[in-house]
Amino acid sequence: MDHTPHHDTGISNAEHAGHSHGGQMAAGGAASWGTAAQATAHCLTGCAFGEILGMVIGTGLRWSNVPTMVLAIALAFVFGYSLTLFAVRKAGLGLKAAIRTALAADTVSIAVMELVDNVIIALTPGAMDAHLSDGLFWGALLGGFAVAFVITTPVNKWMIGRGKGHAVVHAYH
Repeated sequence: MDHTPHHDTGISNAEHAGHSHGGQMAAGGAASWGTAAQATAHCLTGCAFGEILGMVIGTGLRWSNVPTMVLAIALAFVFGYSLTLFAVRKAGLGLKAAIRTALAADTVSIAVMELVDNVIIALTPGAMDAHLSDGLFWGALLGGFAVAFVITTPVNKWMIGRGKGHAVVHAYH
């Protein structure tokens, strides 16, 4: 049996092959839509925390749109990675391996989520100038997240089905 590290997470292919995904993987290695939606919801949670906090901080400091968006996107990545880091560290993974796992699991998903969400916000008339107290701000943000979820879910399904993305975290569930 092959005992080489699996996806740079320190899990051997033999250990990963023996791990039950609880019905999360369909025949032929394809991921289920439910698994992809769960992974996307995980990503969305981190992105939402980070983006909202970034918007609140940037607005509170009276920053212009660009630095506020940069902060919000950076915090989306930090929170997205942190959720995975917390989970895999709790499962007993060392810090270095946990960081590698979080980067492998979440980078593409968060990047797609952030790209789509921020494009939606930027293209929504008036949203970039709306304040936190404006319904337009929250409508554009939530609408952006909804569209990003719909677009990111198939990306996650494709990646998980190929043993990439959130699939590298399955051994720790």
